[in-house]
Amino acid sequence: MTARISPPRAASEGIDHTVMPVILAVAAGHFLNDLMQSLIQAAYPLFKENLGLSFVQIGLITLVFQGTASVLQPLIGLYTDRRPLPYAMALGMGSTGAGLVVLAHTTSFELTLVAVGLIGLGSAIFHPEASRIARLAAGMRPGMAQSVFQVGGNAGAALGPLAAAFIVVARGQGSIQWFAAIAALAMFTLWGVGRWYVAEGAQRAVVQRSRAAAAPGVPATVVATGMFLLVALMFSKMIYQVSFGSYYTFFLIERFGLGIDQSQLALFFYLAAVAAGTVIGGPIGDHIGRRRVILWSIFGALPLTAVLPWLPLVPNVIVAGIAGLIMASSFPAMVVYAQDLMPKNTGMVAGLLFGLAFGIAGVGAAGLGTLADLWGIVTVYQICGFLPAIGIIAILLPDPRIPREKAVGG
Repeated sequence: MTARISPPRAASEGIDHTVMPVILAVAAGHFLNDLMQSLIQAAYPLFKENLGLSFVQIGLITLVFQGTASVLQPLIGLYTDRRPLPYAMALGMGSTGAGLVVLAHTTSFELTLVAVGLIGLGSAIFHPEASRIARLAAGMRPGMAQSVFQVGGNAGAALGPLAAAFIVVARGQGSIQWFAAIAALAMFTLWGVGRWYVAEGAQRAVVQRSRAAAAPGVPATVVATGMFLLVALMFSKMIYQVSFGSYYTFFLIERFGLGIDQSQLALFFYLAAVAAGTVIGGPIGDHIGRRRVILWSIFGALPLTAVLPWLPLVPNVIVAGIAGLIMASSFPAMVVYAQDLMPKNTGMVAGLLFGLAFGIAGVGAAGLGTLADLWGIVTVYQICGFLPAIGIIAILLPDPRIPREKAVGG
């Protein structure tokens, strides 16, 4: 799974050549990273039972995990745009592995927060630098590269519930430390990516920065408008998605009387659909434009999310998967859209959006946990079904690719 390192390519190939081995290696690292991290949310029912946690405490665990990554990711991305750290991704996996070992042996709510904070630190180091390198290796196919990179993470997150259902739930909390061995495999894979960056990627970065400096800049008003609207879209998207990652199993258990293992299988189906949506979003955006993909993801998902809480079990799980697929198609498009707005700061932009995704999800999880304790988890899902309606503002997104004088009209 390590990236095979080749000597610098001939100048005739240039930086527009797509380096698929590097993209696949970064995606593999993302897969292993998010597989480890997904054990946190997938094992929530187990922690709730073992530690006697409330829904508020479950939300606070997500808040610490997501919040750590949220604060640090844009800062790390801004730093690595200027001073790349090609081997930092591998070292970040060490923090994630250490967090899993602590999580396996935690006996208190406070120690659980320390464990998820270490895992969040690993995520903060990995995501912005990995997204930046995926863009460097993409050549003329940044949407495709972003989709492949992100689907690696989605696939890892989707396998988390299965790992929890068949290993952690069956073997107990201590079995979580077994997955720390995955951190070593991830470090090996990402060390190879770092070697590619030193051999070839750094030269690509110099050329890309030169191109960005020579190209006409996107007007500041367009950048500000586009980024403001992306933040609002991320708010509705991530709070809705965290309602599934943190609480969908509880919803299914309460509404339909499922067991923990059955609810984890349903969560796996939803997360697998999210992975599929991520695959299609980036390549489609390369062909029809990021803005159109974002609009499609909003208007296509809203009717499904509104009716989902009222459906019987089987239609509920199926509609949840379809809605997750449609909504997930927008995230690769959002990242590349933002990088098109700010081409000189691709790492910072990726860190900002990933950080926002983690931060909003963390705050949302804490808020939804509070509401679930007060009103019940079923009522919370009925309310969340209308969150994607906020995304209607996507019709105001400007198009950074069109001429300066027409940009504001989008």
